[in-house]
Amino acid sequence: MTNERLKGFTYGAIAAASYGMNPLFALPLYGAGMNADSVLFYRYFLAIVMLGVLMKVKKQSFALKKTDILPLAVMGLLFSFSSLFLFESYNYMDAGIASTILFVYPVLVAIIMAVFFHEKVSFITMFSIAMAFTGISLLYEGGDGKTLNMFGVLLVILSSLTYAVYIVGVNRSSLKDLPTAKLTFYALLFGVIIYVVHLDFCAALQPVPSPVLWVNVLSLALFPTIISLIMMTLSIHSIGSTPAAILGALEPVTALFFGVAVFGEQLTPRIMLGVLMILTAVTLIIAAQPLLELAKKHTRH
Repeated sequence: MTNERLKGFTYGAIAAASYGMNPLFALPLYGAGMNADSVLFYRYFLAIVMLGVLMKVKKQSFALKKTDILPLAVMGLLFSFSSLFLFESYNYMDAGIASTILFVYPVLVAIIMAVFFHEKVSFITMFSIAMAFTGISLLYEGGDGKTLNMFGVLLVILSSLTYAVYIVGVNRSSLKDLPTAKLTFYALLFGVIIYVVHLDFCAALQPVPSPVLWVNVLSLALFPTIISLIMMTLSIHSIGSTPAAILGALEPVTALFFGVAVFGEQLTPRIMLGVLMILTAVTLIIAAQPLLELAKKHTRH
């Protein structure tokens, strides 16, 4: 495997794991009475400030070409709507289940790439997606007989779709040549507009209830926002949209890890089997290219 591909898979895994931290930092803020719009405003605003400072320190240019402004605005709004739909869904279902359903986005990415860009979907890719889906469905403990809230499910599907279009858009537009930090900075800057408008131009912004909860707000800005977005962009540039998206199977595993470690959720044999299936699916995607090349070599001899 080339160094570039290995880097791409590493970036994708870090992106997925950090994005899976959303519930860990968001749920305590909800518990303290904050709404999704206020939580997301702080998340985006602080991420913009952190990234802006980082770019200034590294002496990176903020200059944009006119042709990049519209695609950046579209990407920023897509990512922002994806966050909003996901965070609103937490009001209608468990965050773990929401994180699980969110994983339809690699399938949507594969479909978009196949339909609009005629990318061939290999058998290994389809098998990996199916295996990851099965594994994720095992993570969902639906034993209490409760039916899922359909509006909540719709919100997660919309979150998944907007995220899938974002992933493809970054790879297939003029933005793929933009430096990663700059792309992320402007995507967040355009994205925060949604919350500014939703909060009546910040007149309805809720204060963070306690100093301790600022740790959660800052962590939301850093891990599932800056780190996840930068790593996802680097991964897309290295290995393409579909493999980068499939690595997102690690998101529910991260959410589950924190559920067990922080919130005292149970780890059953069924859940362990689910995690094993997800990790196998991710490993298959990473090994797919070398395996296919190896098979071709053997058929030639």
